[in-house]
Amino acid sequence: MRRILMTLAMVAGMAGCAGIDVQEYAAETPVLDLRRYFDGTLDAYGMFQDRSGKVVKRFHVVIEASWRGDVGTLDERFTYSDGTTQRRVWTITRHDTHRYGGVAADVVGEARGEARGNALRWRYVLALPVGDRTWHVDFDDWMFLMDERVMLNRSVMSKFGVRLGEVTLSFVKREAHALP
Repeated sequence: MRRILMTLAMVAGMAGCAGIDVQEYAAETPVLDLRRYFDGTLDAYGMFQDRSGKVVKRFHVVIEASWRGDVGTLDERFTYSDGTTQRRVWTITRHDTHRYGGVAADVVGEARGEARGNALRWRYVLALPVGDRTWHVDFDDWMFLMDERVMLNRSVMSKFGVRLGEVTLSFVKREAHALP
């Protein structure tokens, strides 16, 4: 009997770890259309916190984004607070009304995303250089469109299910300026 109770407790505990389904945000507005939001130039400001909550890195990203039909390119140029830089170019493909896939040079396999209402859940494995090694770490990103210009992003980074830290990011879409 004790073994059965322990098994039930473990199953209930694992179900609790499943998290929130992006469908929970289906009725939220404004509705996030990735092709519309990620079009043009955006600035993003962020930080990485280790699992203790200490801010380890701060950064600014300039994103040049464009789409051809259902395929988008996000050219991200990072500048970190220590002066180092990095570039990541995403190719995003819209699979249907709600589902997206993405590839980038340092992403292992294909990223998978689902958008509902004002939210996008974006999951992928990143090949992260750590010293002279490369770790494959899991990212679970949640993005929430606040208005036509601002989107907030919270990512949890983990390895083997162990939380390593979090990335907090604020995207701000630059206003298009008409030429004089």
